[in-house]
Amino acid sequence: MEKVVRFSGSNTGDSPKAELVNVFLGSSGDHGQLSPAASYPFSMMSIGPQTYPTTHMGYEYLAKTFLGFTMNRFEGVGCEGSGGNILIKPFLGKSPHETTLTKISEDASPGFYRVGFSNRITAEVAVYKKAGLQRFYFPEGEKGVYLDLSHAFVNRFVAEEHVLEGSSVNGWVESKTTCGAGTYRLYYYLRFRQPVHWSHKEKHKLIAILPADQKVAEVEIGFSSVDVPYAKASLETGSFEEIKNKSAQDWNKMLGQIQVKGAPEREKLFYSLLYRTLQSPYVVSEKDGTFRATDGSLQSSAAAVYNGWSIWDNYKTQLPLLSLAYPDQFQNIATSIANLYRYGKKDYATAHEPSNTVRTEHAGVALLDAYRKGYTLDFEGIRDSLVQEVDKLDFGRPDKALESSYDTWALSQILAEINHKDLSQKYLAKAMEYKNYWIKDFKDLTRHDVDRMSVRGMYQGTVWQYRWSVPFDVKGLIHLTGGDEAFVQQLDEFFGRDLFNRANEPDLHVPSMYNASKEPWKAQGWMHKLAVDTVVQHYFNDNSRGIGSYIGPIFKNQPAAYLRTMDDDAGAMSSWFVFAATGIYPAAIGWPVYYLHVPLFESVEFKWPDGKNFSIEVQGHTANSCYVKEAFLNGKKLSRNWLTHEEIARGGNLRIVASETPEKTWGVENRWVSTIDK
Repeated sequence: MEKVVRFSGSNTGDSPKAELVNVFLGSSGDHGQLSPAASYPFSMMSIGPQTYPTTHMGYEYLAKTFLGFTMNRFEGVGCEGSGGNILIKPFLGKSPHETTLTKISEDASPGFYRVGFSNRITAEVAVYKKAGLQRFYFPEGEKGVYLDLSHAFVNRFVAEEHVLEGSSVNGWVESKTTCGAGTYRLYYYLRFRQPVHWSHKEKHKLIAILPADQKVAEVEIGFSSVDVPYAKASLETGSFEEIKNKSAQDWNKMLGQIQVKGAPEREKLFYSLLYRTLQSPYVVSEKDGTFRATDGSLQSSAAAVYNGWSIWDNYKTQLPLLSLAYPDQFQNIATSIANLYRYGKKDYATAHEPSNTVRTEHAGVALLDAYRKGYTLDFEGIRDSLVQEVDKLDFGRPDKALESSYDTWALSQILAEINHKDLSQKYLAKAMEYKNYWIKDFKDLTRHDVDRMSVRGMYQGTVWQYRWSVPFDVKGLIHLTGGDEAFVQQLDEFFGRDLFNRANEPDLHVPSMYNASKEPWKAQGWMHKLAVDTVVQHYFNDNSRGIGSYIGPIFKNQPAAYLRTMDDDAGAMSSWFVFAATGIYPAAIGWPVYYLHVPLFESVEFKWPDGKNFSIEVQGHTANSCYVKEAFLNGKKLSRNWLTHEEIARGGNLRIVASETPEKTWGVENRWVSTIDK
């Protein structure tokens, strides 16, 4: 009988948080596109199982047949997945093609993966930073390890070169990025810790033959975006247990920067999703600061450099979450986004990416958000590139018109911040033209196609879902809808008729828009409902509506975790849940403001490396107490339903008194409403 162990550990507040993580969450079917691969925070290396038939991330939880193990993947993205470089397969006998790997047991945790096969081969993987160690246990008899250097998801392999040296092979691999938009190159150094004999019978494919009496083989691999010597230098010399333990320690440190206490199963769901927010972007620089830029040039930096973006997907949630919970890493992440404008930026990818990547639209919005939260950025040095990008924006489709207006507004604000007032006013005026586009395509809700996916050329959304895409000017949006009452009525209809699409990002922010109205308690109710309660979902990312509508919770701690067709999209969806669970949500990306609601836990604490912390305590917490009755900031009564980034980041305490019924007066006065006039 198969025994599959997903995760273990207690849920006490001081327990190692990595023990609560279920790395199999979202790894079955089209329900997250996640994998149980052994990984490390923000590492380009992610060694995971390759099952048959192939899926987005190479792995299907229900599959029994394994093809081997691949060295990287971009977690949670679409376009049939991305990565899957360098396939490694242990085998018995003379030929790898005669060995079938059939799973009978499985175990995994952050940084570690293990599987047992019916032929008595057992494989273990540990990843620490840019290094991985695979350990294979064999029965006696002929055996070997097969390497396919041309393997990549969706046949996106481009080219490779390699050199054999003793028990090692090293070189580089080039593949297409996500959706085949650009090309990235990975340098690697792979070394067996035991002597092997190489057989080279097919192009790009190698066989390492092991002695018949050898029962254990260990395979080291190191990655670099720079060159092979750096890849070799990234190898770890410790034992398998030492590497595994070091990875677990660092995962515990990262996950422990947000402490939650509450229902045990909900804690496990929380940390399993927080884990997903820390996979990308990737550190692509070396210890001495050397890195390759997006134009392929060699550069040097005093700080860590990142690459591997999915900004269109996660600029509303994951990047803001990192800016709040992980400031040490986020400063370098923000600088790395800015560097795209120095060395080469395309909406998807360049021809010389230093790592796999997805897309970079709305980078300007993300940079403005970072700057206003106090992060240091050299806008003057990239000003011309920022302007050139906005000058080329597409306003041709209804959805593009609103999204491009957001980018244009962000540029106007950046220019104002660096005292280019006249130029700022030029782009502010252009951004204000969103109103004309909105009136033309989004005002009239009586048109027959307003609830249909991808009408009028729009990307993965409806008129109803995209009409809220002006978070930079909610005051203006309220006026366009017909005033405060009409704004609330239209939000009520949007949610009341289940017109939203939680399987994708365009309307992720809409529940929080009630906070700008006279009925902020509705935002509190919907944040809770969408996070943990039963919902009705009619829309999916295969552009269907009403075909097998879903009824149930959106987030589940199981392999079929998310809605059908709902990708995690590089932490976008998991970060939304983390915000919902902690009681705060970004009011508008580009402004350092967070709306408040009741957390899903009795207590939440953000703990930063500088010793500061911000705690949120919920008085009267129950399963259904999702409304704020009153709140106190550092002991003083708080009547507003928002806090600034600075108020949170400097540390303190927020006490929320929760209620199972709406307190319709709290948060109504002193509302924070974004406006283009600021």
